[in-house]
Amino acid sequence: MRNALAAMAVVCFFGWLVSCQTQPGGKHLKIVAPDRTWTPDSSALVITAADGKPSALQAAIDACADGDTIILQTGIYYASPQAFVDPLCGNCQEHRTNVAASTGFVIRDKSLVIIGRGKDSTILVTGAGYGIYFENSRQSRLSGLKITGGVRDLDGSATDAAVIVRGSRLYIDDCALADNTHRRDSVIVGIGGVFGREGAEIFVSHCDVVNNGWDGVALYRGASAVISGCVIRKGRGAGIGVTWDAHCIAKRNRISEYWKGIGAFGTSTVIAHNNLVYDNLGWGIIGTGQSYLDAANNVVYHNGNCGVAPWSQESSGRFVNNIITDNGWRDEWVCPCVGVWNYGDLKKWQLLNNLVWNNKVGEYKDMPDPTGVNGNICADPLFVGDGDFHLKSGSPAIDAGWKEITDHDGSPSDLGLYGGTAAGQ
Repeated sequence: MRNALAAMAVVCFFGWLVSCQTQPGGKHLKIVAPDRTWTPDSSALVITAADGKPSALQAAIDACADGDTIILQTGIYYASPQAFVDPLCGNCQEHRTNVAASTGFVIRDKSLVIIGRGKDSTILVTGAGYGIYFENSRQSRLSGLKITGGVRDLDGSATDAAVIVRGSRLYIDDCALADNTHRRDSVIVGIGGVFGREGAEIFVSHCDVVNNGWDGVALYRGASAVISGCVIRKGRGAGIGVTWDAHCIAKRNRISEYWKGIGAFGTSTVIAHNNLVYDNLGWGIIGTGQSYLDAANNVVYHNGNCGVAPWSQESSGRFVNNIITDNGWRDEWVCPCVGVWNYGDLKKWQLLNNLVWNNKVGEYKDMPDPTGVNGNICADPLFVGDGDFHLKSGSPAIDAGWKEITDHDGSPSDLGLYGGTAAGQ
């Protein structure tokens, strides 16, 4: 009954009914309109693109019931941006600060599944700062889409991104959050990939977060995220930045060509395992503020300045089973061109079984050299090469991990990307 009523609501809202077929007894089977087909039995609204003009997607979102599915065909879908006053500021000292922003597509007070035909085929052009904005949406999903074409808001406090999530649980898989590069000369920050705001719970897997104007993934007050198997590449800010009291688990991601790699700030907690953090302009992985950072089995390679760093007296955590090599290819900018830089309190950090080698001006700075202590080594890791970070036979990183971490087969963990139980293959 709910689906049939939802279907009728769409008919009344649009007034575009072309044909309505009924089964015996009068139950609606299918409703066909110029750019959409609703099949009530499957709770799926199928929309075809209106290339070059605003689409009916937002109207369909508004008409759908909680728990419905929208299937988008191949094509380009344009939002009709709306002005929006955000009553809270995600990254201001005073949380209750009005922020002038704009929204593209909005999912509010309901859960929806929106599925495209693939991130190269179904394209959502938002034209706004908050590209797709989820608020009080407790079980939504985006899949098989490219989200692009954001326009930076004038207010520098607006947390602009392709996807903004507040008070919602959102799953994003097999999507491209890409080419949101619009900037304003009067605003330093740009448009990011996925930003979690108050109460967000986000699960991002196998996505391309590429060529955006600010952080790839940013988490603010009370937000949490699991980010796995993603390519986060080519932007400003940090590839993954976690601040205030946010929480993040980042596994098996490739993060490159940002100003900075993975950062734990504020009072946040970050678990970063089996990530490749490389070719960023500044640092690779840091913990600062009062944050806790657990960085294990990462490869931190060829970043512009330092590889990893405890960055404050209050931060804590551990670096274990990492390979930190070839960092420091540009002039010092944000930190020394070394593998590990201590700008914190080492009594609050564990450095266990790391391989640190061939960094530009040294392996360690502002700390005693731990090579030969607690499993830390300094030697060529013997990567297979040419972007392949598997280990050659005879690598000193094989079976060299901390005793509490094992590989999939129960043997001692290798160092780097392919060691430990969280490793990819």
